[in-house]
Amino acid sequence: MSDCIFCKIIDGELPSAKVYEDENVYAFMDIGQVTEGHVLLIPKKHCENIYEMDEETASNLFRVAPQIANAIKKAYDPKGMNLVNNNGSFADQSVFHFHLHFLPRFDETDGFNVSWEQHNDDYTPEKLQEIAEKISAAL
Repeated sequence: MSDCIFCKIIDGELPSAKVYEDENVYAFMDIGQVTEGHVLLIPKKHCENIYEMDEETASNLFRVAPQIANAIKKAYDPKGMNLVNNNGSFADQSVFHFHLHFLPRFDETDGFNVSWEQHNDDYTPEKLQEIAEKISAAL
């Protein structure tokens, strides 16, 4: 896609700090570095989000994901790591080429915060089963 910043990085039109590359995926440093060691992993095949990704592209991407995570772990020895993917502008996707963030976590002040409100009391086992069946029926 000609106007996609990540496609331009893959094609060498824009610079990046490359971490890994093979025929299917490209990993590079996020210029925003939420935490030190913040890497992005992208498929070379342009797909806007997870909804557009075919199984082969997903398989190629997630086959490499543990290698990237383990390399970050070896290089930085973080206390943990968040893998984050945003799909659609409502979910804060800002570059519309699928990308998976690897965010090594060091302590409570490292610059990344994940919190959400859980609704355990709002969902009975029966309601959870109903939701599961609705999703299963759509597969």
